Amino acid sequence: MAHLHSLLSLSFPTAPTLSHSHIHTSSTQPWPPPSLLAAPAATSSRCLLPHRQDFSLSVLLFSFHSEMPRRLSAHLPPLPQPQRLAAGLFLQPGLKLAKEDIKELLKTKFCHPLLVRLGWHDSGTFNKNIDEWPQRGGANGSLRFEIELKHAANAGLVNALKLIQPIKDKYSGVTYADLFQLASASAVEEAGGPKIPMKYGRVDVSAPEQCPEEGRLPDAGPPSPADHLREVFYRMGLNDKEIVALSGAHTLGRSRPERSGWGKPETKYTKDGPGAPGGQSWTAQWLKFDNSYFKDIKEKRDEDLLVLPTDAALFEDPSFKVFAEKYADDQEAFFNDYAEAHAKLSNLGAKFDPPEGIVIDDGPSQPVPEKFVAAKYSSGKRELSDSMKQKIRAEYQAIGGSPDKPLQSNYFLNIIIVIAVLAILTSLFGN
Repeated sequence: MAHLHSLLSLSFPTAPTLSHSHIHTSSTQPWPPPSLLAAPAATSSRCLLPHRQDFSLSVLLFSFHSEMPRRLSAHLPPLPQPQRLAAGLFLQPGLKLAKEDIKELLKTKFCHPLLVRLGWHDSGTFNKNIDEWPQRGGANGSLRFEIELKHAANAGLVNALKLIQPIKDKYSGVTYADLFQLASASAVEEAGGPKIPMKYGRVDVSAPEQCPEEGRLPDAGPPSPADHLREVFYRMGLNDKEIVALSGAHTLGRSRPERSGWGKPETKYTKDGPGAPGGQSWTAQWLKFDNSYFKDIKEKRDEDLLVLPTDAALFEDPSFKVFAEKYADDQEAFFNDYAEAHAKLSNLGAKFDPPEGIVIDDGPSQPVPEKFVAAKYSSGKRELSDSMKQKIRAEYQAIGGSPDKPLQSNYFLNIIIVIAVLAILTSLFGN
C-alpha cells in the first residue's frame, strides 16, 4: 500500500550510479518546438507537417527506439483506429523486453518491495476532484524529477530510479510512467502474487513544474489511522475493500528506523538480508507475496514483526475488519481483490496513448521449435515418396529451416506488410 510503502527502505547491493542528466531538475522544451508547429501566414501548415494520415505511418517506424511519437502526438489530432492499433503493436515488443529485464533485475537485486513502492508512489498522488492532466497527479512519470523524489514520503526511491534507469535507456520508447507500473506489477507477480491485469501507453509529464505538491501520500502513524486512510484513498477514488487489499502488499518489504522512524534496526528475519541486512519486516518471508500479512497482524504473536498504527486499524475498524478477516482466511480471495485494486491504482490519473491503452502478450517471445515432418505435405491418402521427402527437406533447410528449429520470422518484412495493409485500409475507409 502506498502510504506504508513510503516507509519502506528495502536493502540491496549498491545500485548503479545515476547521472544528474537522468534526474531531471529543470524545465524541458516541448518537442517539436511551437515555432515549428506554427506556419507563417503565407505558408500552408501542410508544408511543415504532413497530413496525419501519411505522417503517422512513417512515425511508427521510430516508436520502438524513440519517444518522438509520444511527444509529437501531443501536438497532433488523434490517430485513426488502424494507426493506433499499429502503434500498440510497435510498443509491445519494447514493453515485453523491458519486463524480461525487470525480472532479471529482481533475481539479482531482490528489490521487489522497492519497485512496488515506486509504481504506487507515482500513481498515488491522484486527486479525483481535479479534472486537468497533469494537475490531477497520478501515474504520469513525475516521480523521476528530483523535486518530487525529495518529498519525505519518497525517501529512498532515488535508489529505485537508479535501478530502473538502465532499462529506460535501453527501451527509450517505453515511458517512465509505463516502466514504473510495469516494474511494480512484475515485482508482485515474481514474488508469487497474482497476475495483475495491466494496460500500458501512459504519457509522461515533461517538466518538474508538472509534479504534484507534497503531502498527497498518506502517513503511517496519524492520530486517527482509519480516518486518515479513508481521507487519502477516497480522494483517489478507492473504497474500503481496495484499501485493505492494497495494504496486503506489506507482505513484501521491511522498514528501517534510520530512514522512516519506524521499526527495529534488525530482527531475526532481516539480519542476514538478502541485500543489505537490517530493518523490520511485516512478515517472516518478506520477499514472498501471500496473505501472511493479514494472518500475522491478526495473531500479533511475533514481536519481531512490524505492525504500524495503520496496519492495526485494519482489524480495529469495523468496515476494514470484514475484509481483513476474509483475506486472513482466504488467500485466493485476497489475490483476486488485490489484482483488481492494483490495476486500478496503476491507472489513476494516467493519460493513455492510444486512449484505450496497450495490453502486452505475456506468451513466449520466440516461436516454439517444431520438428520438420515431411509427411505434412502429403495430399489425401497418398504418402509422399522418400525422394520427395528428401527434396522438401533440402528446400526447407536451404531457406534457413532445420529438423529441430522453425524458420526465423522476418520481423521487418512483417512490419512493412502490416503498415502497407493499414495504409490501404486507411485509404479505403479513412475518408
